[in-house]
Amino acid sequence: QVQLVESGGGLVQTGGSLRLSCAASGTILSINTMGWYRQAPGKQREEVAIATSGGSTNVADSVKGRFTISRDNAKNTVYLQMNSLKSDDTAVYYCNAAGVRLIGVAGRSNYWGQGTQVTVSS
Repeated sequence: QVQLVESGGGLVQTGGSLRLSCAASGTILSINTMGWYRQAPGKQREEVAIATSGGSTNVADSVKGRFTISRDNAKNTVYLQMNSLKSDDTAVYYCNAAGVRLIGVAGRSNYWGQGTQVTVSS
């Protein structure tokens, strides 16, 4: 089994910064993609940023230039540096690990973290 533990959310003023971290633990052989999604009240969950094991990244247009995703493959950890935060960034942020291979298990699976609240106040 795999656990994703997120940290770093909280309350910040408009224009401020936060750094989210997500560490995956378990009998993990490899993880294809790690990323961040968010869901605001009354809205669908949306992709924010993803990072592949090969180093490629993709960041949503709505946060491009303000958010940066990075990943430490050795630690199975992904980070999201969020700068110039706006009220529209207020949401629950979820960590995702996709294409996870486990020791002794065939195939790949996807996992989600429990979510961390980010609130940006004006």
